[in-house]
Amino acid sequence: MPAYELHKKFIAPAVPTASLWRVIVGFLAASAIYLLLNNMLFTLIFKMVGPQNSAFFDDLLTGQTPAAMFLLLGSFGLMTLGVTIVARVLHHRSFASLIGPLGLATSQFFAVARMLVIVGAVIFLLPPWSMGNSYIPNLELGKWLMLLPFSLVAVLVQASAEEIVFRGYVQQQLAARFKSPLVWMVLPSFLFALGHYLPSEAGENALIIALWAGVFGMLMADLTARAGSLGPAIAVHFCNNVSAILIISMPHDLSGLALYLTPFSMEDTEALRAWLPVDFVLVLITWLVARLAIRR
Repeated sequence: MPAYELHKKFIAPAVPTASLWRVIVGFLAASAIYLLLNNMLFTLIFKMVGPQNSAFFDDLLTGQTPAAMFLLLGSFGLMTLGVTIVARVLHHRSFASLIGPLGLATSQFFAVARMLVIVGAVIFLLPPWSMGNSYIPNLELGKWLMLLPFSLVAVLVQASAEEIVFRGYVQQQLAARFKSPLVWMVLPSFLFALGHYLPSEAGENALIIALWAGVFGMLMADLTARAGSLGPAIAVHFCNNVSAILIISMPHDLSGLALYLTPFSMEDTEALRAWLPVDFVLVLITWLVARLAIRR
């Protein structure tokens, strides 16, 4: 079977409304709906908490407490809602059509996740990994385990939302209009990278991190085209974010649910830059593992 044969079935629901103007208007509309609802949600929260609780606001913006992280991760559900509304109104499509055949997506998700857990355990047992200093304990183990089921759901909401928008909606609609992967693989990945360009937070590493996100997006686009569903891409994105958000996170940056913290922060540009190639290699490994997991 050709590498992207299943992609044809995946994009089939997008073919009847494959006009370029629709995907442009649709992406902008979905973004506007998400931003509007997100703004309404956090405005309501700020009013409920009250302006006197400035510490809560700081924690919420940086995700340094479990409650803040649940709110931040859960708010990505509004992103899914936005693209679902656009798919229904502008393209006359169901939410399920953005994911692909649900049975296939579910089986592929668990097949890939299972393999990634095994590979992750093997990597963990390899010769000791160090980031220059020991990891810093964050949450107590008992509290972390108690929150873990809810934390996993929250990360799944966040990871699946991004995959549904970029590898689901945008990739499907572009692939239904253009045959070349240079369009349906690169353009959504560019938009994904743009959303991860944060110079105010990442400083000198902002461009490198954005490029990393762009490459990650293209790997997920390839995986989706091979699988014919979002299942594998969601599994890879989910496992990657579980590692970065729930197991070892960075201080002062979405660390509220992490068991450990790295010995350096986002502001430590040299230390972070030294570890980006390692992270990139790990992403390549997870992509290859996912391809093996879904290979027929």
